[in-house]
Amino acid sequence: MSLTAGRAPVTHPDDRRAGPVRDLVAAMVANPAGETSASVYETGRLVGLAPWLPGHDVRVSWLLDRQRADGGWGGPGGYALVPTLSATEALLTVLRRGDHGPAAALAGAAHRGLAFLAGALDAGTPPDLPATDLILPALREAVERHLAQPPAGLAEWAGARLPLPAGLDPGRLNRVRGLLAAGRPVPEKLAHALEVGGEQARRAAGVRPAEAGAVGASPAATAAWLGRPDPGPALDYLHAVGGRGPVPCASPITVFERAWVLGILARAGVPLTVPESLVAELRAAVGVAGAATGPGLPADADTTSVTLYALARLGRPLDVSRLDPYDTGRHFCTWPGEDGASVTTNAHVLDALGQHPAHLGVAATVDRVAGWLVERQEPDGRWGDRWHASAYYATYCVLLALADHAPGAAARAAVDRAVGWLLETQRADGSWGRWGGTAEETAYAVLALAGAGRPEDTRVAAAIVRGRHRLSEWDGRADGPALWHDKDLYRPTLIVHAAVLAASWSDGESAGAGNTMIRIA
Repeated sequence: MSLTAGRAPVTHPDDRRAGPVRDLVAAMVANPAGETSASVYETGRLVGLAPWLPGHDVRVSWLLDRQRADGGWGGPGGYALVPTLSATEALLTVLRRGDHGPAAALAGAAHRGLAFLAGALDAGTPPDLPATDLILPALREAVERHLAQPPAGLAEWAGARLPLPAGLDPGRLNRVRGLLAAGRPVPEKLAHALEVGGEQARRAAGVRPAEAGAVGASPAATAAWLGRPDPGPALDYLHAVGGRGPVPCASPITVFERAWVLGILARAGVPLTVPESLVAELRAAVGVAGAATGPGLPADADTTSVTLYALARLGRPLDVSRLDPYDTGRHFCTWPGEDGASVTTNAHVLDALGQHPAHLGVAATVDRVAGWLVERQEPDGRWGDRWHASAYYATYCVLLALADHAPGAAARAAVDRAVGWLLETQRADGSWGRWGGTAEETAYAVLALAGAGRPEDTRVAAAIVRGRHRLSEWDGRADGPALWHDKDLYRPTLIVHAAVLAASWSDGESAGAGNTMIRIA
């Protein structure tokens, strides 16, 4: 890595690209809370929980505007279950309270939502989203309470029961509510979905808001804990995040956004000028137990490893021993007690460890994690993961981690298989995407191919050219579907924008482990 900290800014001949990078870094500084898309799920919960919060009518209208023709809300397939339950329950609550009109439009939307749910809830297992096993039973219960005596215009739904998807039951939800009722501490990661506690969530003794007022970095969880508009930090937080309308699933996302953006740009060799204050704040966010996405959320190995990687690429490394608490001996968990495992978390751990080759024991751990990742490759060459709906994101993360830090034959063969899958799945217009070509997924595919270490492969070169051409047709617009996993699908705007900028950069290859030009000012 070539580091020019403290020297004159690096100028790039194509200022059309350099300017947006400067603007991106400036946007992170200007808005420390971060930028992310609005969530149907979270907005629906706020409609039900906080009608007294400014922007209530805007939120109700926003939900109505986003209902699909089939009656659902949200993403394709099972991704519609949580947002549709939330929006439908919110509209039923508004009808019962009579705090938004006209009632006929609300009842019609609620009817269509119920009809969609009657079929969709029985259609299969929902995607692996955070707290789905709590949210689905809680919302189903709330909807059925409304249907015991339905609002006007919905008499045909009187006494209707909604099925739970196979494999789900209210057992864990009941245990969480028991903890809340007893005033016992709730695991920090569960605070993000505190709204599932119902009445037991209000001023729950076992839950403590962050210093800035947020509970679990969630508007819905904070509104559930607050209960009513009592002055204080929690109310101030809700006014700040939702006072004008719809809200995201998580805010703030300070560390997550900054680490991912800087790591993506640095890895791709994009010339950067980064404010000293931003770097200092990122370093300060890494404690003994690692780093959290933002205040009110627990530290996790994913955020910790990406932060450590970004800081190392910026020339301000920290000790990778912060990752030790997440090492299971086979792989790294996202947090202790995690159900399942994440390949992207482990790819990011591999990136972080790979920046510290001289650290005691790192080489053996790198080999172990690389082997674990290779074992989890799908037969067609892709990887999938629990934190993103698209295999292009997971494949990008793992392919680059293996290509940069795992020189063994098994890792090289896995990279080759992944390259083959990327080449085979490029669309005729040059894009990539799970449900349709998107700028985000195309950026991941281009970055993965450019960093795969195949400079002599003409097929790879041609695919990159077609992908970059498609990105140029989008002309820097990274608008597209929400693909990231939280309680609902969401889109971290600046992170996606960073990936598109990095993939569109005029250099023909990813920088990989070197050639990054960075100035810290």
